[in-house]
Amino acid sequence: MAKTVHYASTGPELTLYDIDVEGAALTKRGTVLLPANIQYAWPHPSRRHLYVVSSNGGPGLVGDKHFANALSVERATGALKIHGEPTALPSRPIHASVDHGGEFLLTTYNNPSNVTVHRINADGTIGAEVKQDAKLDTGIYAHQILAAPSNKTVLLVTRGNDARPDKPEDPGAIKTFSFGNGALSNLASIAPGTGLGFGPRHLDFHLTKPWVFLSIERQNQIYVYERNDAAGLARDPMFVKNSLANPKPPVRQAAGAIHVHPNGKFVYQTNRASDLTTEDGKTVVINGENNIAVYAIDQATGEPTLIQNADGRAYELRTFGIDPAGKLLIAASIKSVPVRDGVEIKTVPARISVFLIGNDGKLDLARQYDIDTAKGQQFWTGVVTLR
Repeated sequence: MAKTVHYASTGPELTLYDIDVEGAALTKRGTVLLPANIQYAWPHPSRRHLYVVSSNGGPGLVGDKHFANALSVERATGALKIHGEPTALPSRPIHASVDHGGEFLLTTYNNPSNVTVHRINADGTIGAEVKQDAKLDTGIYAHQILAAPSNKTVLLVTRGNDARPDKPEDPGAIKTFSFGNGALSNLASIAPGTGLGFGPRHLDFHLTKPWVFLSIERQNQIYVYERNDAAGLARDPMFVKNSLANPKPPVRQAAGAIHVHPNGKFVYQTNRASDLTTEDGKTVVINGENNIAVYAIDQATGEPTLIQNADGRAYELRTFGIDPAGKLLIAASIKSVPVRDGVEIKTVPARISVFLIGNDGKLDLARQYDIDTAKGQQFWTGVVTLR
């Protein structure tokens, strides 16, 4: 049986953990150092290499060092080694993925919204950039780029931005492109109306059905679309549902990452809240929903039904993964926060949370690990099955 491992970043460090599925436990094995803080990572289809984008920028910080990095993966253990020189990128990367043929690294940037495509050399190192059409529609504040299962189209999730006192709302959209030999060509812009009131973040594909599940960050929703060969996605969603236990939250909420269960019967999505306030001269977090929304998927129609909001017992759940057997969900929060506990203020650290997944899809928190984020936020984590 192929070995499955967990990777988690803190700042520029990427740590390997062994997974004990039956014991719902993680064991730390080793760490590699990248040239800047890790933003996202994606395995090559061969699982012999992992591609990591990194930057010294961050939320509200532009930075001046941005890289794409290739790492070799030891097949038996999952141990990582730097593989070739880092490739300079134009700005802070927010997401990266590899096409299904394993030939191209797709990277997207949120500010300014942009896309780059690099060839992947035969030895797994990162090759030359494929120049794109100057008229490519990359939307506003991109957050994710993925090749569709056919590998003939690419979907770019552009979140837009909420209105501010000095600036109107930026609309969100899914930008779709045809894809061939690394070149992208505009296909469609998918959004309700003008895209106002629509702030998508991440999507995932059903493994066997033509359904795409989309996490709507700014409106705390899940949309379900049907894949469409002509435009990438159908123009209108099949279903729209709320992700929160309380559909009218008293604090600012944001939906996060989304993944479909390996059996295709359930979909999982994070809800996040970590804004701070001042009470009696002390800074504390405003309590909201930091949980994982669990939906049962109707296998005939694709309709998701919210069946649980599983408490993450941590703040700002940004990324998570599911083991290929569908028995464990491993989620990570990015930072520590000050929390009021009666008259006292205590610190809740960043954590890795291991949940058991029941036959009904519901989650049961089995174990948590406190993570020291002195070297940087726990910005990305993921589950990778080796080959």
